Amino acid sequence: MQKTDNAKFSAWWRSGNPWIWLTAGAVAISLIMVIGLLALIGFRGLKHFWTPDVAVFRYEAAPGQVETVIGSIRESEEVTAARLAEAGISISGEATIVDRYLVKTGNRDAFGADFRHLVAPNIHEAAFPEDIAVIERMEWGDQVGVLLRVLEDGEVVAQGEAAWPEFQRRIKRVQALRERIRDIERGEIGDINYAMERLRLQERRLQLEGELDETARQEIAAERAQLDERYGELLGRLEALYQDINRDSYVVRIADGRERSAALSGVVRAHRPNAMGFFAKTGFYFEKLWEFVSDDPREANTEGGIFPAIFGTVMMVILMSVIVTPFGVIAAVYLKEYAKQGPLTRVIRIAVNNLAGVPSIVYGVFGLGFFVYFLGGSMDELFYPEAAPSPVFGTPGLLWSSLTLALLTLPVVIVATEEGLSRIPRSVREGSYALGATRAETLWRIVLPMASPAMMTGLILAIARAAGEVAPLMLVGVVKLAPSLPLDGNAPFLHLERKFMHLGFHIYDVGFQSPNVEAARPLVYATAFLLVVVIVVLNLAAVRIRNHLREKYRALEH
Repeated sequence: MQKTDNAKFSAWWRSGNPWIWLTAGAVAISLIMVIGLLALIGFRGLKHFWTPDVAVFRYEAAPGQVETVIGSIRESEEVTAARLAEAGISISGEATIVDRYLVKTGNRDAFGADFRHLVAPNIHEAAFPEDIAVIERMEWGDQVGVLLRVLEDGEVVAQGEAAWPEFQRRIKRVQALRERIRDIERGEIGDINYAMERLRLQERRLQLEGELDETARQEIAAERAQLDERYGELLGRLEALYQDINRDSYVVRIADGRERSAALSGVVRAHRPNAMGFFAKTGFYFEKLWEFVSDDPREANTEGGIFPAIFGTVMMVILMSVIVTPFGVIAAVYLKEYAKQGPLTRVIRIAVNNLAGVPSIVYGVFGLGFFVYFLGGSMDELFYPEAAPSPVFGTPGLLWSSLTLALLTLPVVIVATEEGLSRIPRSVREGSYALGATRAETLWRIVLPMASPAMMTGLILAIARAAGEVAPLMLVGVVKLAPSLPLDGNAPFLHLERKFMHLGFHIYDVGFQSPNVEAARPLVYATAFLLVVVIVVLNLAAVRIRNHLREKYRALEH
């Protein structure tokens, strides 16, 4: 019996089934780990937008010194009493392990920090009054306290319980005024500034070419006068709007009992978490989530949204895809269909495969030296001499970032396309030749369409790598905060020379460069999760196209 069992085991082992099961188990474990990691990132990031209740704590900060602390608990951990003692924190009681809470207190302008640690044994009382307000501001983070009064031009218009509805009404008014100011400053005045700069460059070009005669001067002066007149009108409107938006103010009593007054023009929104039910908090959650994906950042990228980073990432990946696909396909077609198969071709293939393993920062240094300084500088000398000494293309920007990442992902597209060309049966080519088609017609109408799924596979891999790269982009175009999007309503509409924001660099900046670490940490998780979502969406679009092409040309393979 034992010999029979040993024989069966030996046959099973030689059949290769153990390796199949081992591979399947490794893939399953990898998938579980990836899904678990994404779930952790998503949970830590998305819970940031949920508004927790705000407590009023009676806290013993030092023996015999009890103070009031207002804030919401964001995290908790267990620490030893010995560790707290080493930090100079005394606790009530004789517990060896205690809970320590990270409480968001807000009021950074008053207390110097947004967060504070509280240990559980020193909390004597915790209440949740419904009149505690959390006021989100354009600067200095949240303000937490009790709203006392609302003022207009220094005169009290509402106080007590009547202050809150009046406060909310005036916040909506301020938001509408802020939108109008933003439209004028970024829209109409931005267009005028762009037109004025174009006039200046036009005048400078005519001067360099020796064609700036009196007629050209008068035409430019007339256009400039019209723009100046329009600019003066917009400044008058802006002045009136700013006076209107700065009309209202409010007074809040914070945790230490002081009353703080501020202009209502700096308020983004306000809410009372303790007075909100589940459905109200759910609606507020989605409002905050929408702001995160659709608004501009503020407060050193730790507040507001990340729309410019989303837009820049998608725009760069699209441009990279448009650039890398034709070059990768042409190189693969030449190596497979036209190049003489010999030592030189084998060396080229080895070089292409090795390029896929070069560190990305090396591509960044190459892009900075060749694309930005050499190619961009030459373009400025030839086509934009009037812009000197300010470079146009001789500085990092969207175009050079896309070209650098296209160069980085080119080996992936070449290898995937060449593999697809190798899988096409030779009989298909011979059948096309037999019907009278030329080599070029066979390649264009038969071979390339059948290899298109493999091309899309290469593009999918290229998108997955390019969208997450950060190191080369730090050298060739990405910035912490871009003043404007690379796509707008001014000709030529797509401004390839502009710098842009990127989700990967945003994660690095918020996670490692932010002065407010506790406020930035959940945004790192949220942005990382969003970057994964963007990559997944781009890949799913490419996968859908690939599957459509595969089904379309499946019949030709048989």
